[in-house]
Order: sequence, then structure tokens, then C-alpha cells
Amino acid sequence: MALKVDKIKISGTQYDRRVKLTKDQKAEIKMKHKVFALSYNSLAREYGVSKRLIQFIIKPDLYMKAKERRKANADRYKVSKDENTRIKREHRQYKKNLYKKGLIKESV
Repeated sequence: MALKVDKIKISGTQYDRRVKLTKDQKAEIKMKHKVFALSYNSLAREYGVSKRLIQFIIKPDLYMKAKERRKANADRYKVSKDENTRIKREHRQYKKNLYKKGLIKESV
């Protein structure tokens, strides 16, 4: 039986921990690179992210190529059963804490 927190979606919200930069920040990065000719490294330091992420933002075609390569090699990386269980448990606890604080609500 599914847990209550499994039905709560946080993907695409401000609580999604996978998202490193907001849309506004991404637009700002593109503008700074184009107008001020700032380097990838300086932008990465300023925003506290990797140089690779900055490259993906400025050149989306690089991101698509990397995504295709990752998909082609997906069978090489497998998480162990114990590690997967630990990751799920941690994620459920994170969502449960957000729900208790009233920051997220149940999906309908």
C-alpha cells in the first residue's frame, strides 16, 4: 500500500532539491554571459554551481547531447537495493517534514 507522502508531488516546486537554479537565475546567467562576456568559471563561482551546469544553460544543445549519452549508458549505473531503500526513506522523510510544516499539501 502506498504511503500518504508518496502521493504528494514536489517535482517542479521550490522544494524540489534537484533544481539548482530558478528560471530567473538562468535567464540572468544567459544575459551576463552575452552582455558582459563573463566566463563559465566566474559565473559558476558566482552562483555556486558547476561550470558544466553553466555550459548547459548557455548552450542547450550540449545538454541534449549529454542527456542522450547518459540514456545510452544508463545500464552501467545501478544503485544497490540497500542504497535505493535508504534514498527512498530519506526522500519520504523530507516530504513528510514539509507536509507537517504546512509547506506542501496533498495532491488531489
